[in-house]
Amino acid sequence: MTALATAATARPRPARAWRAILRLHQPALVVWGVFVAVVSAVLLWAYGPGGNAANAAWRQKCTVDLCDADYSIDGYHLAYRFSEAAVGFLPVLVALWAGGLLIGRELENGTAELTWTQAVSPARWLAAKLAVPAALLTAGTTLLVLLHRLLFDAHQVPEGWNWSDSGTFETNGPIAVAFPLLGLALGALGGLAVRRAVAGLAVAAVTTLIARTLVLWASPHLWPWKSAVSSLPHGYPPKTAAIYGDKGAVTATGAHIPDPCTGAGKACPAAHDVVGHYRDLHPSSQFWPLQLTETALILTVAALATAAAFALLHRRTNTKGTAV
Repeated sequence: MTALATAATARPRPARAWRAILRLHQPALVVWGVFVAVVSAVLLWAYGPGGNAANAAWRQKCTVDLCDADYSIDGYHLAYRFSEAAVGFLPVLVALWAGGLLIGRELENGTAELTWTQAVSPARWLAAKLAVPAALLTAGTTLLVLLHRLLFDAHQVPEGWNWSDSGTFETNGPIAVAFPLLGLALGALGGLAVRRAVAGLAVAAVTTLIARTLVLWASPHLWPWKSAVSSLPHGYPPKTAAIYGDKGAVTATGAHIPDPCTGAGKACPAAHDVVGHYRDLHPSSQFWPLQLTETALILTVAALATAAAFALLHRRTNTKGTAV
């Protein structure tokens, strides 16, 4: 009798938060699966039959100075650039979803408050909201990065891209994995800040675009530059596959200054004690230091945004009960 009474009064075990999130956002999960599958298929096609056809066309139609137009080569390069564009735009898509649907909509229609009354604390709710998408994003983008590197290393057509190209550099390493996590964190913070679906996705998209632009602008300066120097008669050092920064003139003391003689006469260098020119650059040997420092910067910003989201949620739920 006592056992029956105890069983009758026992509270039902709440459903696991991650299972509830997967059910609630099943359409987004399907879209993410389709996105990864399509981009993976494009990369595998370019690595396999597309690359083989482009390589054969290159050998038949191209010389050192001339390459006749060929659909096989154009399709190969289009597939490569499509994959980079898709991965590059992914952080904004994630931010739109996180700010509008993952967080903003649930705060707007009261679903979040209902969840908090069912033995799920606000902090646990937000942790599950972020942890499940973060795991899926990390797994999917890691796969895309590995396939992109596979295609890049194969390089079936001799010309077309370099490791330092914008898009190629970001998609070839952990930067591509970190950026969607930044979009997720900023999207969640934006949704919590405005508590509306449409406004949340707008704020999330704008902040993610600004953050991404600032990170890409700052990243080359996170690692010391190397300088290529040439003597005055040779002009500036020739460009190779590298990431380039400042350039200018070199004085007799070895100082690097802005070039005072651009477009000036032959007497100008002597008048300014200019004996050569320089270019600041990051050679291919600095690929991994650049990748890792930029990834660390992105993850730091994402961690700060996540901490701010938890702090904002804690302040609102503690001062107003469960109402936000």
